[in-house]
Amino acid sequence: MAELAGLEDPKARAVNEKHGDDHGVNLSKLRAIAKRLKTQQELARRLWETDDTAARLLALLICRPKAYERDELDAMLRQARAPKVHDWLVNYVVKKSPHAEELRVAWSADPDPVVASAGWALTTERVAKKPEGLDLAGLLGTIEAEMKDAPDRLQWAMNHCLAQIGIEHPEHRTRALGIGERLEVLKDYPTSPGCTSPYAPAWITEMVRRKHGE
Repeated sequence: MAELAGLEDPKARAVNEKHGDDHGVNLSKLRAIAKRLKTQQELARRLWETDDTAARLLALLICRPKAYERDELDAMLRQARAPKVHDWLVNYVVKKSPHAEELRVAWSADPDPVVASAGWALTTERVAKKPEGLDLAGLLGTIEAEMKDAPDRLQWAMNHCLAQIGIEHPEHRTRALGIGERLEVLKDYPTSPGCTSPYAPAWITEMVRRKHGE
């Protein structure tokens, strides 16, 4: 904790706080500490319990994802209010857990939009890597009905799923493009030169072009 406190950078904190992340540690330096510590599950648990954002990020880098029980991961997600902690928990830990599918289903139906956004993130992963058994048409129907008015984090996750369905599944591409065009979610999102817009029709079109030269 003392080492993390010593890495505190006011400029980094100012940038992070704009995104809702209350820490001031450069993530490259945090990754360097994690590389040095290697996997240490017990230390990861203790770091998580500090409730400090930088410590929790470090915990997620040095933990053993398969060591967590389902209910433990559920509790951790509900405690993870900083967006970066939430993202790393889902992407670095839950996706590698044997409980990922069970949590995906439970979280997708959760009334808390931040928890639901984690369910959608796991669904997006399945859309890309293991779509067998998913009702893609049903997902598009839910997105069409709910994305426009969803809170920011949930809207972002649903939009990513919409784009992924359009990119990966040609039979649903026309419908995905149409939903994106009608809802206009993130249409005016500021995008840096050279970066792909998160607006689903632009995102789908660009990724399909890159993958297939279409």
